[in-house]
Parts: sequence; C-alpha cells; structure tokens
Amino acid sequence: MLVTRFDPFKTIKEIENTILSNYAPVADDKGITAFVPSVNTREGEFAYHIEVDLPGVKKEDIKVDVKDNALTISGERKFKNETKEDDYYKIESSYGKFSRTFTLPDDADIENIEASSTDGVLEVVIPKLKKEDNTKTIEVK
Repeated sequence: MLVTRFDPFKTIKEIENTILSNYAPVADDKGITAFVPSVNTREGEFAYHIEVDLPGVKKEDIKVDVKDNALTISGERKFKNETKEDDYYKIESSYGKFSRTFTLPDDADIENIEASSTDGVLEVVIPKLKKEDNTKTIEVK
C-alpha cells in the first residue's frame, strides 16, 4: 500500500504559483528573464480585438508581426526605479523580454491590422474580411 502525505496547503501553493507566474519574472533555460503579460481577446461583429497588459513598456519597445497566418506580439520591458535621499540611495531594475503568438482566423484581414498603445495597454484590432453575398436571384419564367 502506498502512503501519501497530506499537505493542507497544497491548493494555496498552487494558486500562489499561478498568480505569481502571471506577474513575476520567469527565467528560461538560457537564463534570460521574461515575463508573461496578461491578454484579453474578444470577437466583435466587424473585428477581433486583442488587449495586452504591458505596464512600464514603451511603445517603441513593442513589436507586432504577422507571418504565416500568425500574429506575434513581442518586446522588452525595461524598468529602473532610482531613489536618492540624504541618508540612502536605492536603485531597482527589472528587465525582461516577452512574446505571445496568436493564430489568426481564416476571415482575418491581415492587410488592415492596427495596433495602439495607451496607458500600458496594447490594443490590436484585426478587422474581419467582408463576406460577399453569393446569393443570386433567379427569375422564374
């Protein structure tokens, strides 16, 4: 018979790890620090919308590419907080790269994709191709 030790805090630890993985820096196998930005996606009547939370990321450090029917949002966050007082000096730096890729649907109009960044939120609007009405009315004789 296999004995398993009960851990009453297992669920709390799993929740904590899930929350921290969305906000804390993550190091890959090469030692490069990255962070995973939160993403909201929605479909409207005429377009698809992707909103990416990128606090502290300048729009010059964001890159949006479309290749092989995939949209890739990537960039780098550079954060430096420096405090100088009479009796102490403190500096905190945080750097990290990010990349998120989305497969585009068949009706995406890749020629007219728009991206804008306001207050730390990147919004990408992917218009839908207009469906042609192939209905033909045939006169009855």
